[in-house]
Amino acid sequence: MQYLVSVIDDTGDLAAPEQQAAIDAFDDRLKANGHWVFAGGLTVPGSATVVDNRGEEAMFTDGPFLESKEFLVGFWIIEADDLDVALKLAAEGSKACDRKIEVRPFR
Repeated sequence: MQYLVSVIDDTGDLAAPEQQAAIDAFDDRLKANGHWVFAGGLTVPGSATVVDNRGEEAMFTDGPFLESKEFLVGFWIIEADDLDVALKLAAEGSKACDRKIEVRPFR
Protein backbone atom coordinates (compact mmCIF):
# COMPACT_ATOMS: atom_id res chain seq x y z
CA MET A 1 0.00 0.00 0.00
CA GLN A 2 1.20 3.52 -0.69
CA TYR A 3 1.15 6.39 1.79
CA LEU A 4 1.61 10.13 1.51
CA VAL A 5 3.96 11.29 4.25
CA SER A 6 3.61 15.08 4.48
CA VAL A 7 6.21 17.27 6.18
CA ILE A 8 4.59 20.12 8.14
CA ASP A 9 6.45 23.28 9.15
CA ASP A 10 5.66 26.66 10.68
CA THR A 11 8.90 28.53 10.06
CA GLY A 12 9.54 28.47 6.31
CA ASP A 13 13.22 27.84 7.03
CA LEU A 14 15.11 25.44 4.80
CA ALA A 15 16.64 22.37 6.39
CA ALA A 16 19.95 23.10 8.10
CA PRO A 17 22.95 21.20 6.63
CA GLU A 18 22.84 18.55 9.39
CA GLN A 19 19.10 18.09 8.85
CA GLN A 20 19.58 17.76 5.09
CA ALA A 21 22.25 15.12 5.69
CA ALA A 22 19.84 13.21 7.95
CA ILE A 23 17.07 13.52 5.33
CA ASP A 24 19.41 12.23 2.61
CA ALA A 25 20.37 9.26 4.81
CA PHE A 26 16.68 8.54 5.50
CA ASP A 27 15.97 8.70 1.74
CA ASP A 28 18.79 6.22 1.14
CA ARG A 29 17.32 3.80 3.74
CA LEU A 30 13.87 4.08 2.13
CA LYS A 31 15.38 3.22 -1.26
CA ALA A 32 17.53 0.38 0.07
CA ASN A 33 14.56 -1.21 1.86
CA GLY A 34 12.10 -0.92 -1.03
CA HIS A 35 9.88 1.77 0.55
CA TRP A 36 10.83 4.67 -1.77
CA VAL A 37 8.35 5.78 -4.43
CA PHE A 38 8.91 9.53 -4.74
CA ALA A 39 9.73 12.60 -2.63
CA GLY A 40 9.95 16.34 -3.04
CA GLY A 41 10.38 19.62 -1.26
CA LEU A 42 8.10 22.62 -1.80
CA THR A 43 8.61 26.36 -1.81
CA VAL A 44 6.89 28.64 0.70
CA PRO A 45 3.08 28.99 0.44
CA GLY A 46 3.33 32.57 -0.82
CA SER A 47 4.69 31.26 -4.12
CA ALA A 48 1.54 29.19 -4.75
CA THR A 49 -1.15 29.88 -7.31
CA VAL A 50 -4.68 28.57 -6.79
CA VAL A 51 -6.51 27.51 -9.96
CA ASP A 52 -10.32 27.23 -9.88
CA ASN A 53 -11.97 26.16 -13.13
CA ARG A 54 -15.33 25.11 -11.69
CA GLY A 55 -17.16 27.98 -13.36
CA GLU A 56 -17.34 29.23 -16.91
CA GLU A 57 -13.79 30.57 -16.86
CA ALA A 58 -10.64 29.54 -14.98
CA MET A 59 -9.67 31.85 -12.11
CA PHE A 60 -6.07 32.15 -10.97
CA THR A 61 -5.32 33.53 -7.50
CA ASP A 62 -1.85 34.26 -6.13
CA GLY A 63 -1.03 32.87 -2.73
CA PRO A 64 -1.94 29.77 -0.78
CA PHE A 65 -5.30 28.00 -0.83
CA LEU A 66 -5.78 28.94 2.81
CA GLU A 67 -3.87 30.99 5.33
CA SER A 68 -2.39 28.85 8.07
CA LYS A 69 0.40 29.00 10.62
CA GLU A 70 1.53 25.52 9.54
CA PHE A 71 2.01 24.42 5.95
CA LEU A 72 3.29 21.62 3.76
CA VAL A 73 7.01 21.96 2.99
CA GLY A 74 7.70 18.54 1.51
CA PHE A 75 6.54 14.98 1.22
CA TRP A 76 7.45 11.38 0.63
CA ILE A 77 5.33 8.80 -1.12
CA ILE A 78 6.26 5.48 0.40
CA GLU A 79 5.35 1.84 -0.08
CA ALA A 80 4.59 -0.02 3.17
CA ASP A 81 2.88 -3.31 4.00
CA ASP A 82 0.51 -1.63 6.46
CA LEU A 83 -0.14 1.49 8.53
CA ASP A 84 2.13 0.32 11.37
CA VAL A 85 5.11 0.13 9.01
CA ALA A 86 4.20 3.51 7.47
CA LEU A 87 3.99 5.13 10.92
CA LYS A 88 7.36 3.68 11.95
CA LEU A 89 8.93 5.07 8.78
CA ALA A 90 7.18 8.42 9.30
CA ALA A 91 8.61 8.62 12.83
CA GLU A 92 12.09 8.14 11.36
CA GLY A 93 11.38 10.84 8.75
CA SER A 94 10.13 13.23 11.42
CA LYS A 95 13.35 12.73 13.39
CA ALA A 96 15.47 13.22 10.25
CA CYS A 97 13.86 16.49 9.17
CA ASP A 98 12.99 17.72 12.71
CA ARG A 99 9.43 18.53 11.70
CA LYS A 100 5.94 17.17 12.23
CA ILE A 101 4.69 14.54 9.82
CA GLU A 102 1.20 13.60 8.63
CA VAL A 103 0.58 10.12 7.20
CA ARG A 104 -2.33 9.37 4.86
CA PRO A 105 -2.97 6.24 2.80
CA PHE A 106 -3.82 6.45 -0.88
CA ARG A 107 -7.12 4.91 -1.92
